[in-house]
Amino acid sequence: MLLVASLLLKGLAIPLLARIAWLDFTTQKISNQNVLLLLCLGLGSLQLLSVQSGSWWDMGLSALAGLLLFVALFPFWALRKVGAGDVKLMAVVPFLIGGSGLLVFSVLLLLFALATALIVKNPFMLPAGAFRLYVQHLDRKGVVPFGVPIAVAAICTIAFQVYVTLMSHAGLAT
Repeated sequence: MLLVASLLLKGLAIPLLARIAWLDFTTQKISNQNVLLLLCLGLGSLQLLSVQSGSWWDMGLSALAGLLLFVALFPFWALRKVGAGDVKLMAVVPFLIGGSGLLVFSVLLLLFALATALIVKNPFMLPAGAFRLYVQHLDRKGVVPFGVPIAVAAICTIAFQVYVTLMSHAGLAT
């Protein structure tokens, strides 16, 4: 029952992450309210898993990863290379995906960040239309909405975790 509740909390984070990605893409802003809500969903999910497993290792690993990401990205914010919302979102994501999902998230984030940078720097790769013009506008401003690949990588990681959990439990049921 605790596992189902944990998966439900992670599932509730998916539309919020999609909203964050869209708002970051259109406004280059990530609100503190959305980041705090993600933190609450992540902490709730991790706490349920910790109670079920009897181990707080995953929560400790998530807290350490979140702290390290915040400390590592803070100088980039100070140098105006990334936005404050991006730094806060990156610090919260380990709580949302848990320590066990950090490797999958890291690989996906690398792929999506490279794809985002490539698209922003080469908007001619996109089909013609308003979307292409908007990306060209972002390139002229020198802005890369880094919250988009962070959110998409987190969504994919959560979907992968849910899939693995459901498949492992379906295997136990048979």
